Amino acid sequence: MTNISYVDLSNHWKHEKQELLEIIDEVMSNGIFVGGAIIEEFEKKVVDYLGVKHCVALNSGTDALVCAMIGFNIGPGDEVITPPNSFIASTAAIAHIRAIPVFADVLPDQTIDPEKIRMAITDKTKAIMPVHLTGRMCRMDEINAIAKEYGLVVIEDAAQSIGSRFNGVMSGAASDIGCFSTHPLKNLNACGDGGFAVTNDDAVAAKIKSMRNHGLVDRNTVEEFGYVSRMDTIQAAILNYRIDHLDDVIAKRRSNAMLYREVLDASHLYIPDESEEYFNTFHTFVIQVDRRDELAAYLANHGIQTAIHYPVPIHLQPAAKNLGYGLGDFEATETQSKRILTLPINQFITEEQVRFIADMVNSFFEDSGDE
Repeated sequence: MTNISYVDLSNHWKHEKQELLEIIDEVMSNGIFVGGAIIEEFEKKVVDYLGVKHCVALNSGTDALVCAMIGFNIGPGDEVITPPNSFIASTAAIAHIRAIPVFADVLPDQTIDPEKIRMAITDKTKAIMPVHLTGRMCRMDEINAIAKEYGLVVIEDAAQSIGSRFNGVMSGAASDIGCFSTHPLKNLNACGDGGFAVTNDDAVAAKIKSMRNHGLVDRNTVEEFGYVSRMDTIQAAILNYRIDHLDDVIAKRRSNAMLYREVLDASHLYIPDESEEYFNTFHTFVIQVDRRDELAAYLANHGIQTAIHYPVPIHLQPAAKNLGYGLGDFEATETQSKRILTLPINQFITEEQVRFIADMVNSFFEDSGDE
């Protein structure tokens, strides 16, 4: 039976094994495992790739969000507007600094609805945290205009969107600060946790650099108590290699997405359009369908692994019970959570496999008599 994985990290290793073994050996041999020139090299590569002034390497995308908010003096009691359909880390980062997550519902394409942002603003609102879900950027023109009108900070959760663009502007470079993850499942991925923040603000970048290393300004001086959020040198070395190949990864995922669009029967499902404003990098390829769970089981029976990002909205999670939200508060998010299904799109699946997956999706609806 055909066996198509949603992700294929072992195949990724197979393709890069010789190069990465040499890179890992070099790091282990030089004995510098924290900080140093390899970290600085990675930060410089990100700066050049995104066209920003500063990059600060950190140990996760979640920490990037936390540090970004603290860098802009967001803290207890401040409200941060964000969507409820993201991975839990977006809201958790807000909660960790004892700020207040305030949710705004989403558009049909799963990105935050700018008009719902406007409706959620109060005199306690300090920031907007849009999430570029699936590798598709939010409508940053409208979001930035709202932020300017109300004097708010914009913090992009760009964990899933390295290399994406909206109106020609890179993800992470379209706001006050952008926060990225290099988790193994991301398009630019390490072999463990990692993340980074990018900004053009000199003072914020300096503050985050200090925060990631206990708050030290030099070896013996602590300006304020910080954290330990340093990217491991060995992960930075791997990322230095992989960022040079990122555009190839993106190109293959976009090619897979275009083929899906060509072969999938659009009468049975919804896929957001990609107008000329957008350049999507397809961290995930998500379709919206009725009878989602039945379709997922049908595909599994044909050897096709799928995923759901994410079946339980954040406002309905047990951890969010004290935020004051309940079932029915965010209609678009709740409806989508029952219809979204992620198909394999990683750069190692073949054209033949994409066509097979699409044919199986079409067959499910044809065989069941859906019109």
